[in-house]
Amino acid sequence: MFTTISTTLNQHLVTIAAVVIALLFIIIFLRLGWLYRRVNRLLSVGTVFNHSDKTPIVSIEKALITAAADLTELKKFTTEMRQYLTSVEHRLKNSVQSIGTVRYNPFKGTGDGGNNSFSAAFLNEQGDGIVVTSLYTRDRISVFGKPVTRFTSERELSQEEREAISICQKKTTTT
Repeated sequence: MFTTISTTLNQHLVTIAAVVIALLFIIIFLRLGWLYRRVNRLLSVGTVFNHSDKTPIVSIEKALITAAADLTELKKFTTEMRQYLTSVEHRLKNSVQSIGTVRYNPFKGTGDGGNNSFSAAFLNEQGDGIVVTSLYTRDRISVFGKPVTRFTSERELSQEEREAISICQKKTTTT
């Protein structure tokens, strides 16, 4: 009788263990199916299009490859733009940055000329450039140019030419 109870108990335990194992397998398979659907949903991008040729991207792997290629292209473009902007900035510093003009009458008291004469300075950021002076009389116009380096000239400057250079200097220091 004791062996019969023991055998019956063992059979019930085996049955219970088999049912528990079967339930665990069912739970594991359901969980695995749920994870499989989530992974597929994650890896399928849907209707995202490739930037370069406008073809649809159907997986996250292809999307990452496309993004990496776009990033490489963007880095190349950024490097090229930095070089270009450095070149432009260098050229800009050497171009005319300010213009100063002074109109005047060089023949005060004689009635010749009026305020039609002028001195104009064309200077870059460092104060290098040229000052042009035009003297106007009724019978002729004379034009003179003098080189300017660092807001001064080796040639003798008139008061009006110095004033035109001073106007340029004020403009370059205030900007």
